[in-house]
Amino acid sequence: MSDIIKDTKARMKKSIDSLSRELANISAGRANSNLLNGVTVDYYGAPTPIQQLASINVPEARLLVISPYDKGSVEDIEKAINAANLGVNPTSDGEVIRITVPALTEERRKELFKEVKKIGENAKVSVRNIRRDVNDTLKKQEKDGELTEDDLKTQTDNVQKATDDSIKEIDQLVDDKEEDIMSV
Repeated sequence: MSDIIKDTKARMKKSIDSLSRELANISAGRANSNLLNGVTVDYYGAPTPIQQLASINVPEARLLVISPYDKGSVEDIEKAINAANLGVNPTSDGEVIRITVPALTEERRKELFKEVKKIGENAKVSVRNIRRDVNDTLKKQEKDGELTEDDLKTQTDNVQKATDDSIKEIDQLVDDKEEDIMSV
């Protein structure tokens, strides 16, 4: 029986991990190497993540420096960053690529704030869907005689507690990101 709860918690944890990755990709006006997550470069015909082609450093709060391992790929990396539409403008001296992350305007902060709220709400919906699926499974097991009514109540309560804990963690992640965005 506890296998169902373990599975439920694992599925909810995956939703939270996904939320963390999405929030990490949202720039809060500071340089962060996570900004380039998801950017792939056409490297000799194969889409390759930028992290595999170059080292990414953050020497200043608003500056990213990308040092390609293969100097011949500088142009390709620059094109990929432009194509990713990240709202930044890479500049190159032929050896390294520099990206200056612009300071966020108040309007852009509010847009990001709304986007973070939306992403957080989607994560909550995902967790609630998991709860619904598990509760349906438990009800079916009770109906089939695999669970007693008391066991059903206990398991349903355990699922609700896991849901509440996950929602609380999602709210905390969203609040932290909002604070990060709104701090000037």
